[in-house]
Amino acid sequence: MPIPRPVVSQKSLIPQNLLPHSSNQDVALEDFDCIEIWCESAKQLTFMLSHGFGFRPVAYKGPETGCRDSVSYVLQQGSVFLVCTSYLHSSSPIAHFVLTHGMAVRDVAYRVPDCEAAYYAAIARGALSAEAPTIWSDENGSVKRAAIHTYGDTIHSFVERSSYKGSFWPGFVAFLDVFPNVKDVPEAGIRRIDHVVGNVELGKMEEWVHFYEKVLGFSQLTHFTDSDISTEYSALMSKVMWGGQGKIKMPINEPAHGRRKSQIEEYLDYNGGPGVQHIAFQTDDILGCVERLRERGVRFLRVPATYYDEVPERVGSIKEDLKQIASLGILVDRDDEGYLLQIFTKTLHDRPTIFFEIIQREGSKGFGKGNFKALFEAIEREQNARGNL
Repeated sequence: MPIPRPVVSQKSLIPQNLLPHSSNQDVALEDFDCIEIWCESAKQLTFMLSHGFGFRPVAYKGPETGCRDSVSYVLQQGSVFLVCTSYLHSSSPIAHFVLTHGMAVRDVAYRVPDCEAAYYAAIARGALSAEAPTIWSDENGSVKRAAIHTYGDTIHSFVERSSYKGSFWPGFVAFLDVFPNVKDVPEAGIRRIDHVVGNVELGKMEEWVHFYEKVLGFSQLTHFTDSDISTEYSALMSKVMWGGQGKIKMPINEPAHGRRKSQIEEYLDYNGGPGVQHIAFQTDDILGCVERLRERGVRFLRVPATYYDEVPERVGSIKEDLKQIASLGILVDRDDEGYLLQIFTKTLHDRPTIFFEIIQREGSKGFGKGNFKALFEAIEREQNARGNL
């Protein structure tokens, strides 16, 4: 059976030198749309995300579908869409990005009701354009997209997709049309994106906080100082920005002065500058989710067993079994609105940069402040093993 080759049209809606300038419009954001990761091998990353984390490949674009310069796989689990993209030629901008950063998040895309309105409002408020509003069409309808730059080489796309009924995006085909014999791996229990964390240089956090407030209309949910997130050797500071009526949370970290190199400084060194440090996936059943991930070989950071001695007094009553929580290495914290459970993977590739978090919220809107010290020390043990502390 021949592989379908969609006929795709691409049209820039308004030339960039004719941008309207109005800062009175809101940048209306609905939710995360997708996260695109640029990497050396999209096929290998897709295999890891599928077999390790339970993501299901749903769409594909590459040479078999008529795309001659890159390959992209789209994976889905719950409402989460991840796009894995790699280059086919060394002259590609994707190749330069990967050479600089390794496997890294290129695009944290937001779903919007009006792509052009969001883009022009952001530009009027000081954002730098990464892509002018463009309409992408095929026989299944159309998608509008525009993009702005944020920290490092990361971008935010504004995606308007209400008029599209095909496989994710014009130019993509259903994954099984190209790979009909690939069997689905059972999902792990990931339901949605909870938050996406960025690391920036010392002294730059306030600049990016102001960017999200001014350009995208975010507000500050909470902040953590170096006294909140520190150990004997190093520290960091963090502020949590949120928008999209609370559905989009974007914490921003910067290093603080310490006796030794912090995890943020190590990240900046190996990532070649600022970028996305980790993606947090929310689940409704963290015990079952982490059990499945561990069975599939996913490796997580571990805290000392003594951490769990203080949990009953610090956190109080919870519905989950503490012995099972301890055996899986899950962290627990409570705030005024409830409690949460969270765990962090080790870094996903050879560079000590990007990793994932799995989180379950039982009323809590926090980020595990009570776990910071134990988590930071666990990360430092990894740094020390690499000779980078």
